[in-house]
Amino acid sequence: MRPDWDNYFIEIAKVVSSRATCLRRKYGAVIVRDRVIVSTGYNGSPRGMENCIDAGKCTRKELNIPSGERYELCEAVHAEQNAIINAPPDRMKDATIYIAGFEEDRSFASGRPCKLCERMIRNAQIAEVVYLSNGGALEKMKMF
Repeated sequence: MRPDWDNYFIEIAKVVSSRATCLRRKYGAVIVRDRVIVSTGYNGSPRGMENCIDAGKCTRKELNIPSGERYELCEAVHAEQNAIINAPPDRMKDATIYIAGFEEDRSFASGRPCKLCERMIRNAQIAEVVYLSNGGALEKMKMF
């Protein structure tokens, strides 16, 4: 069966997440405008820095820091942030960003953007967020 556009692009976000370098969670993001991919991003260390999977160490994991807390202890750039950084600004206006996330055990992690990423998405003028919930259902957020 042929997937609708939202499911098509969320499947691509899932594949993008396979490149993530985080030990705790893997996220992928795809920015799409007019059904054309503008940019992709996954979570991982900034360019030129050692990746957590290569170092075999995650400070937040070692300290049992819950999800959404103490981001200053994490070296990673979020998938949404990397997709925005890699995209031409004029192509993000009125676009949709698709986000898929997975826990270490490959169960679904909520793809809802954190508050910082939400602000970056708004500032990039991306109109809509489509993400996978913890249970794997598609959720949508209108940004303006």
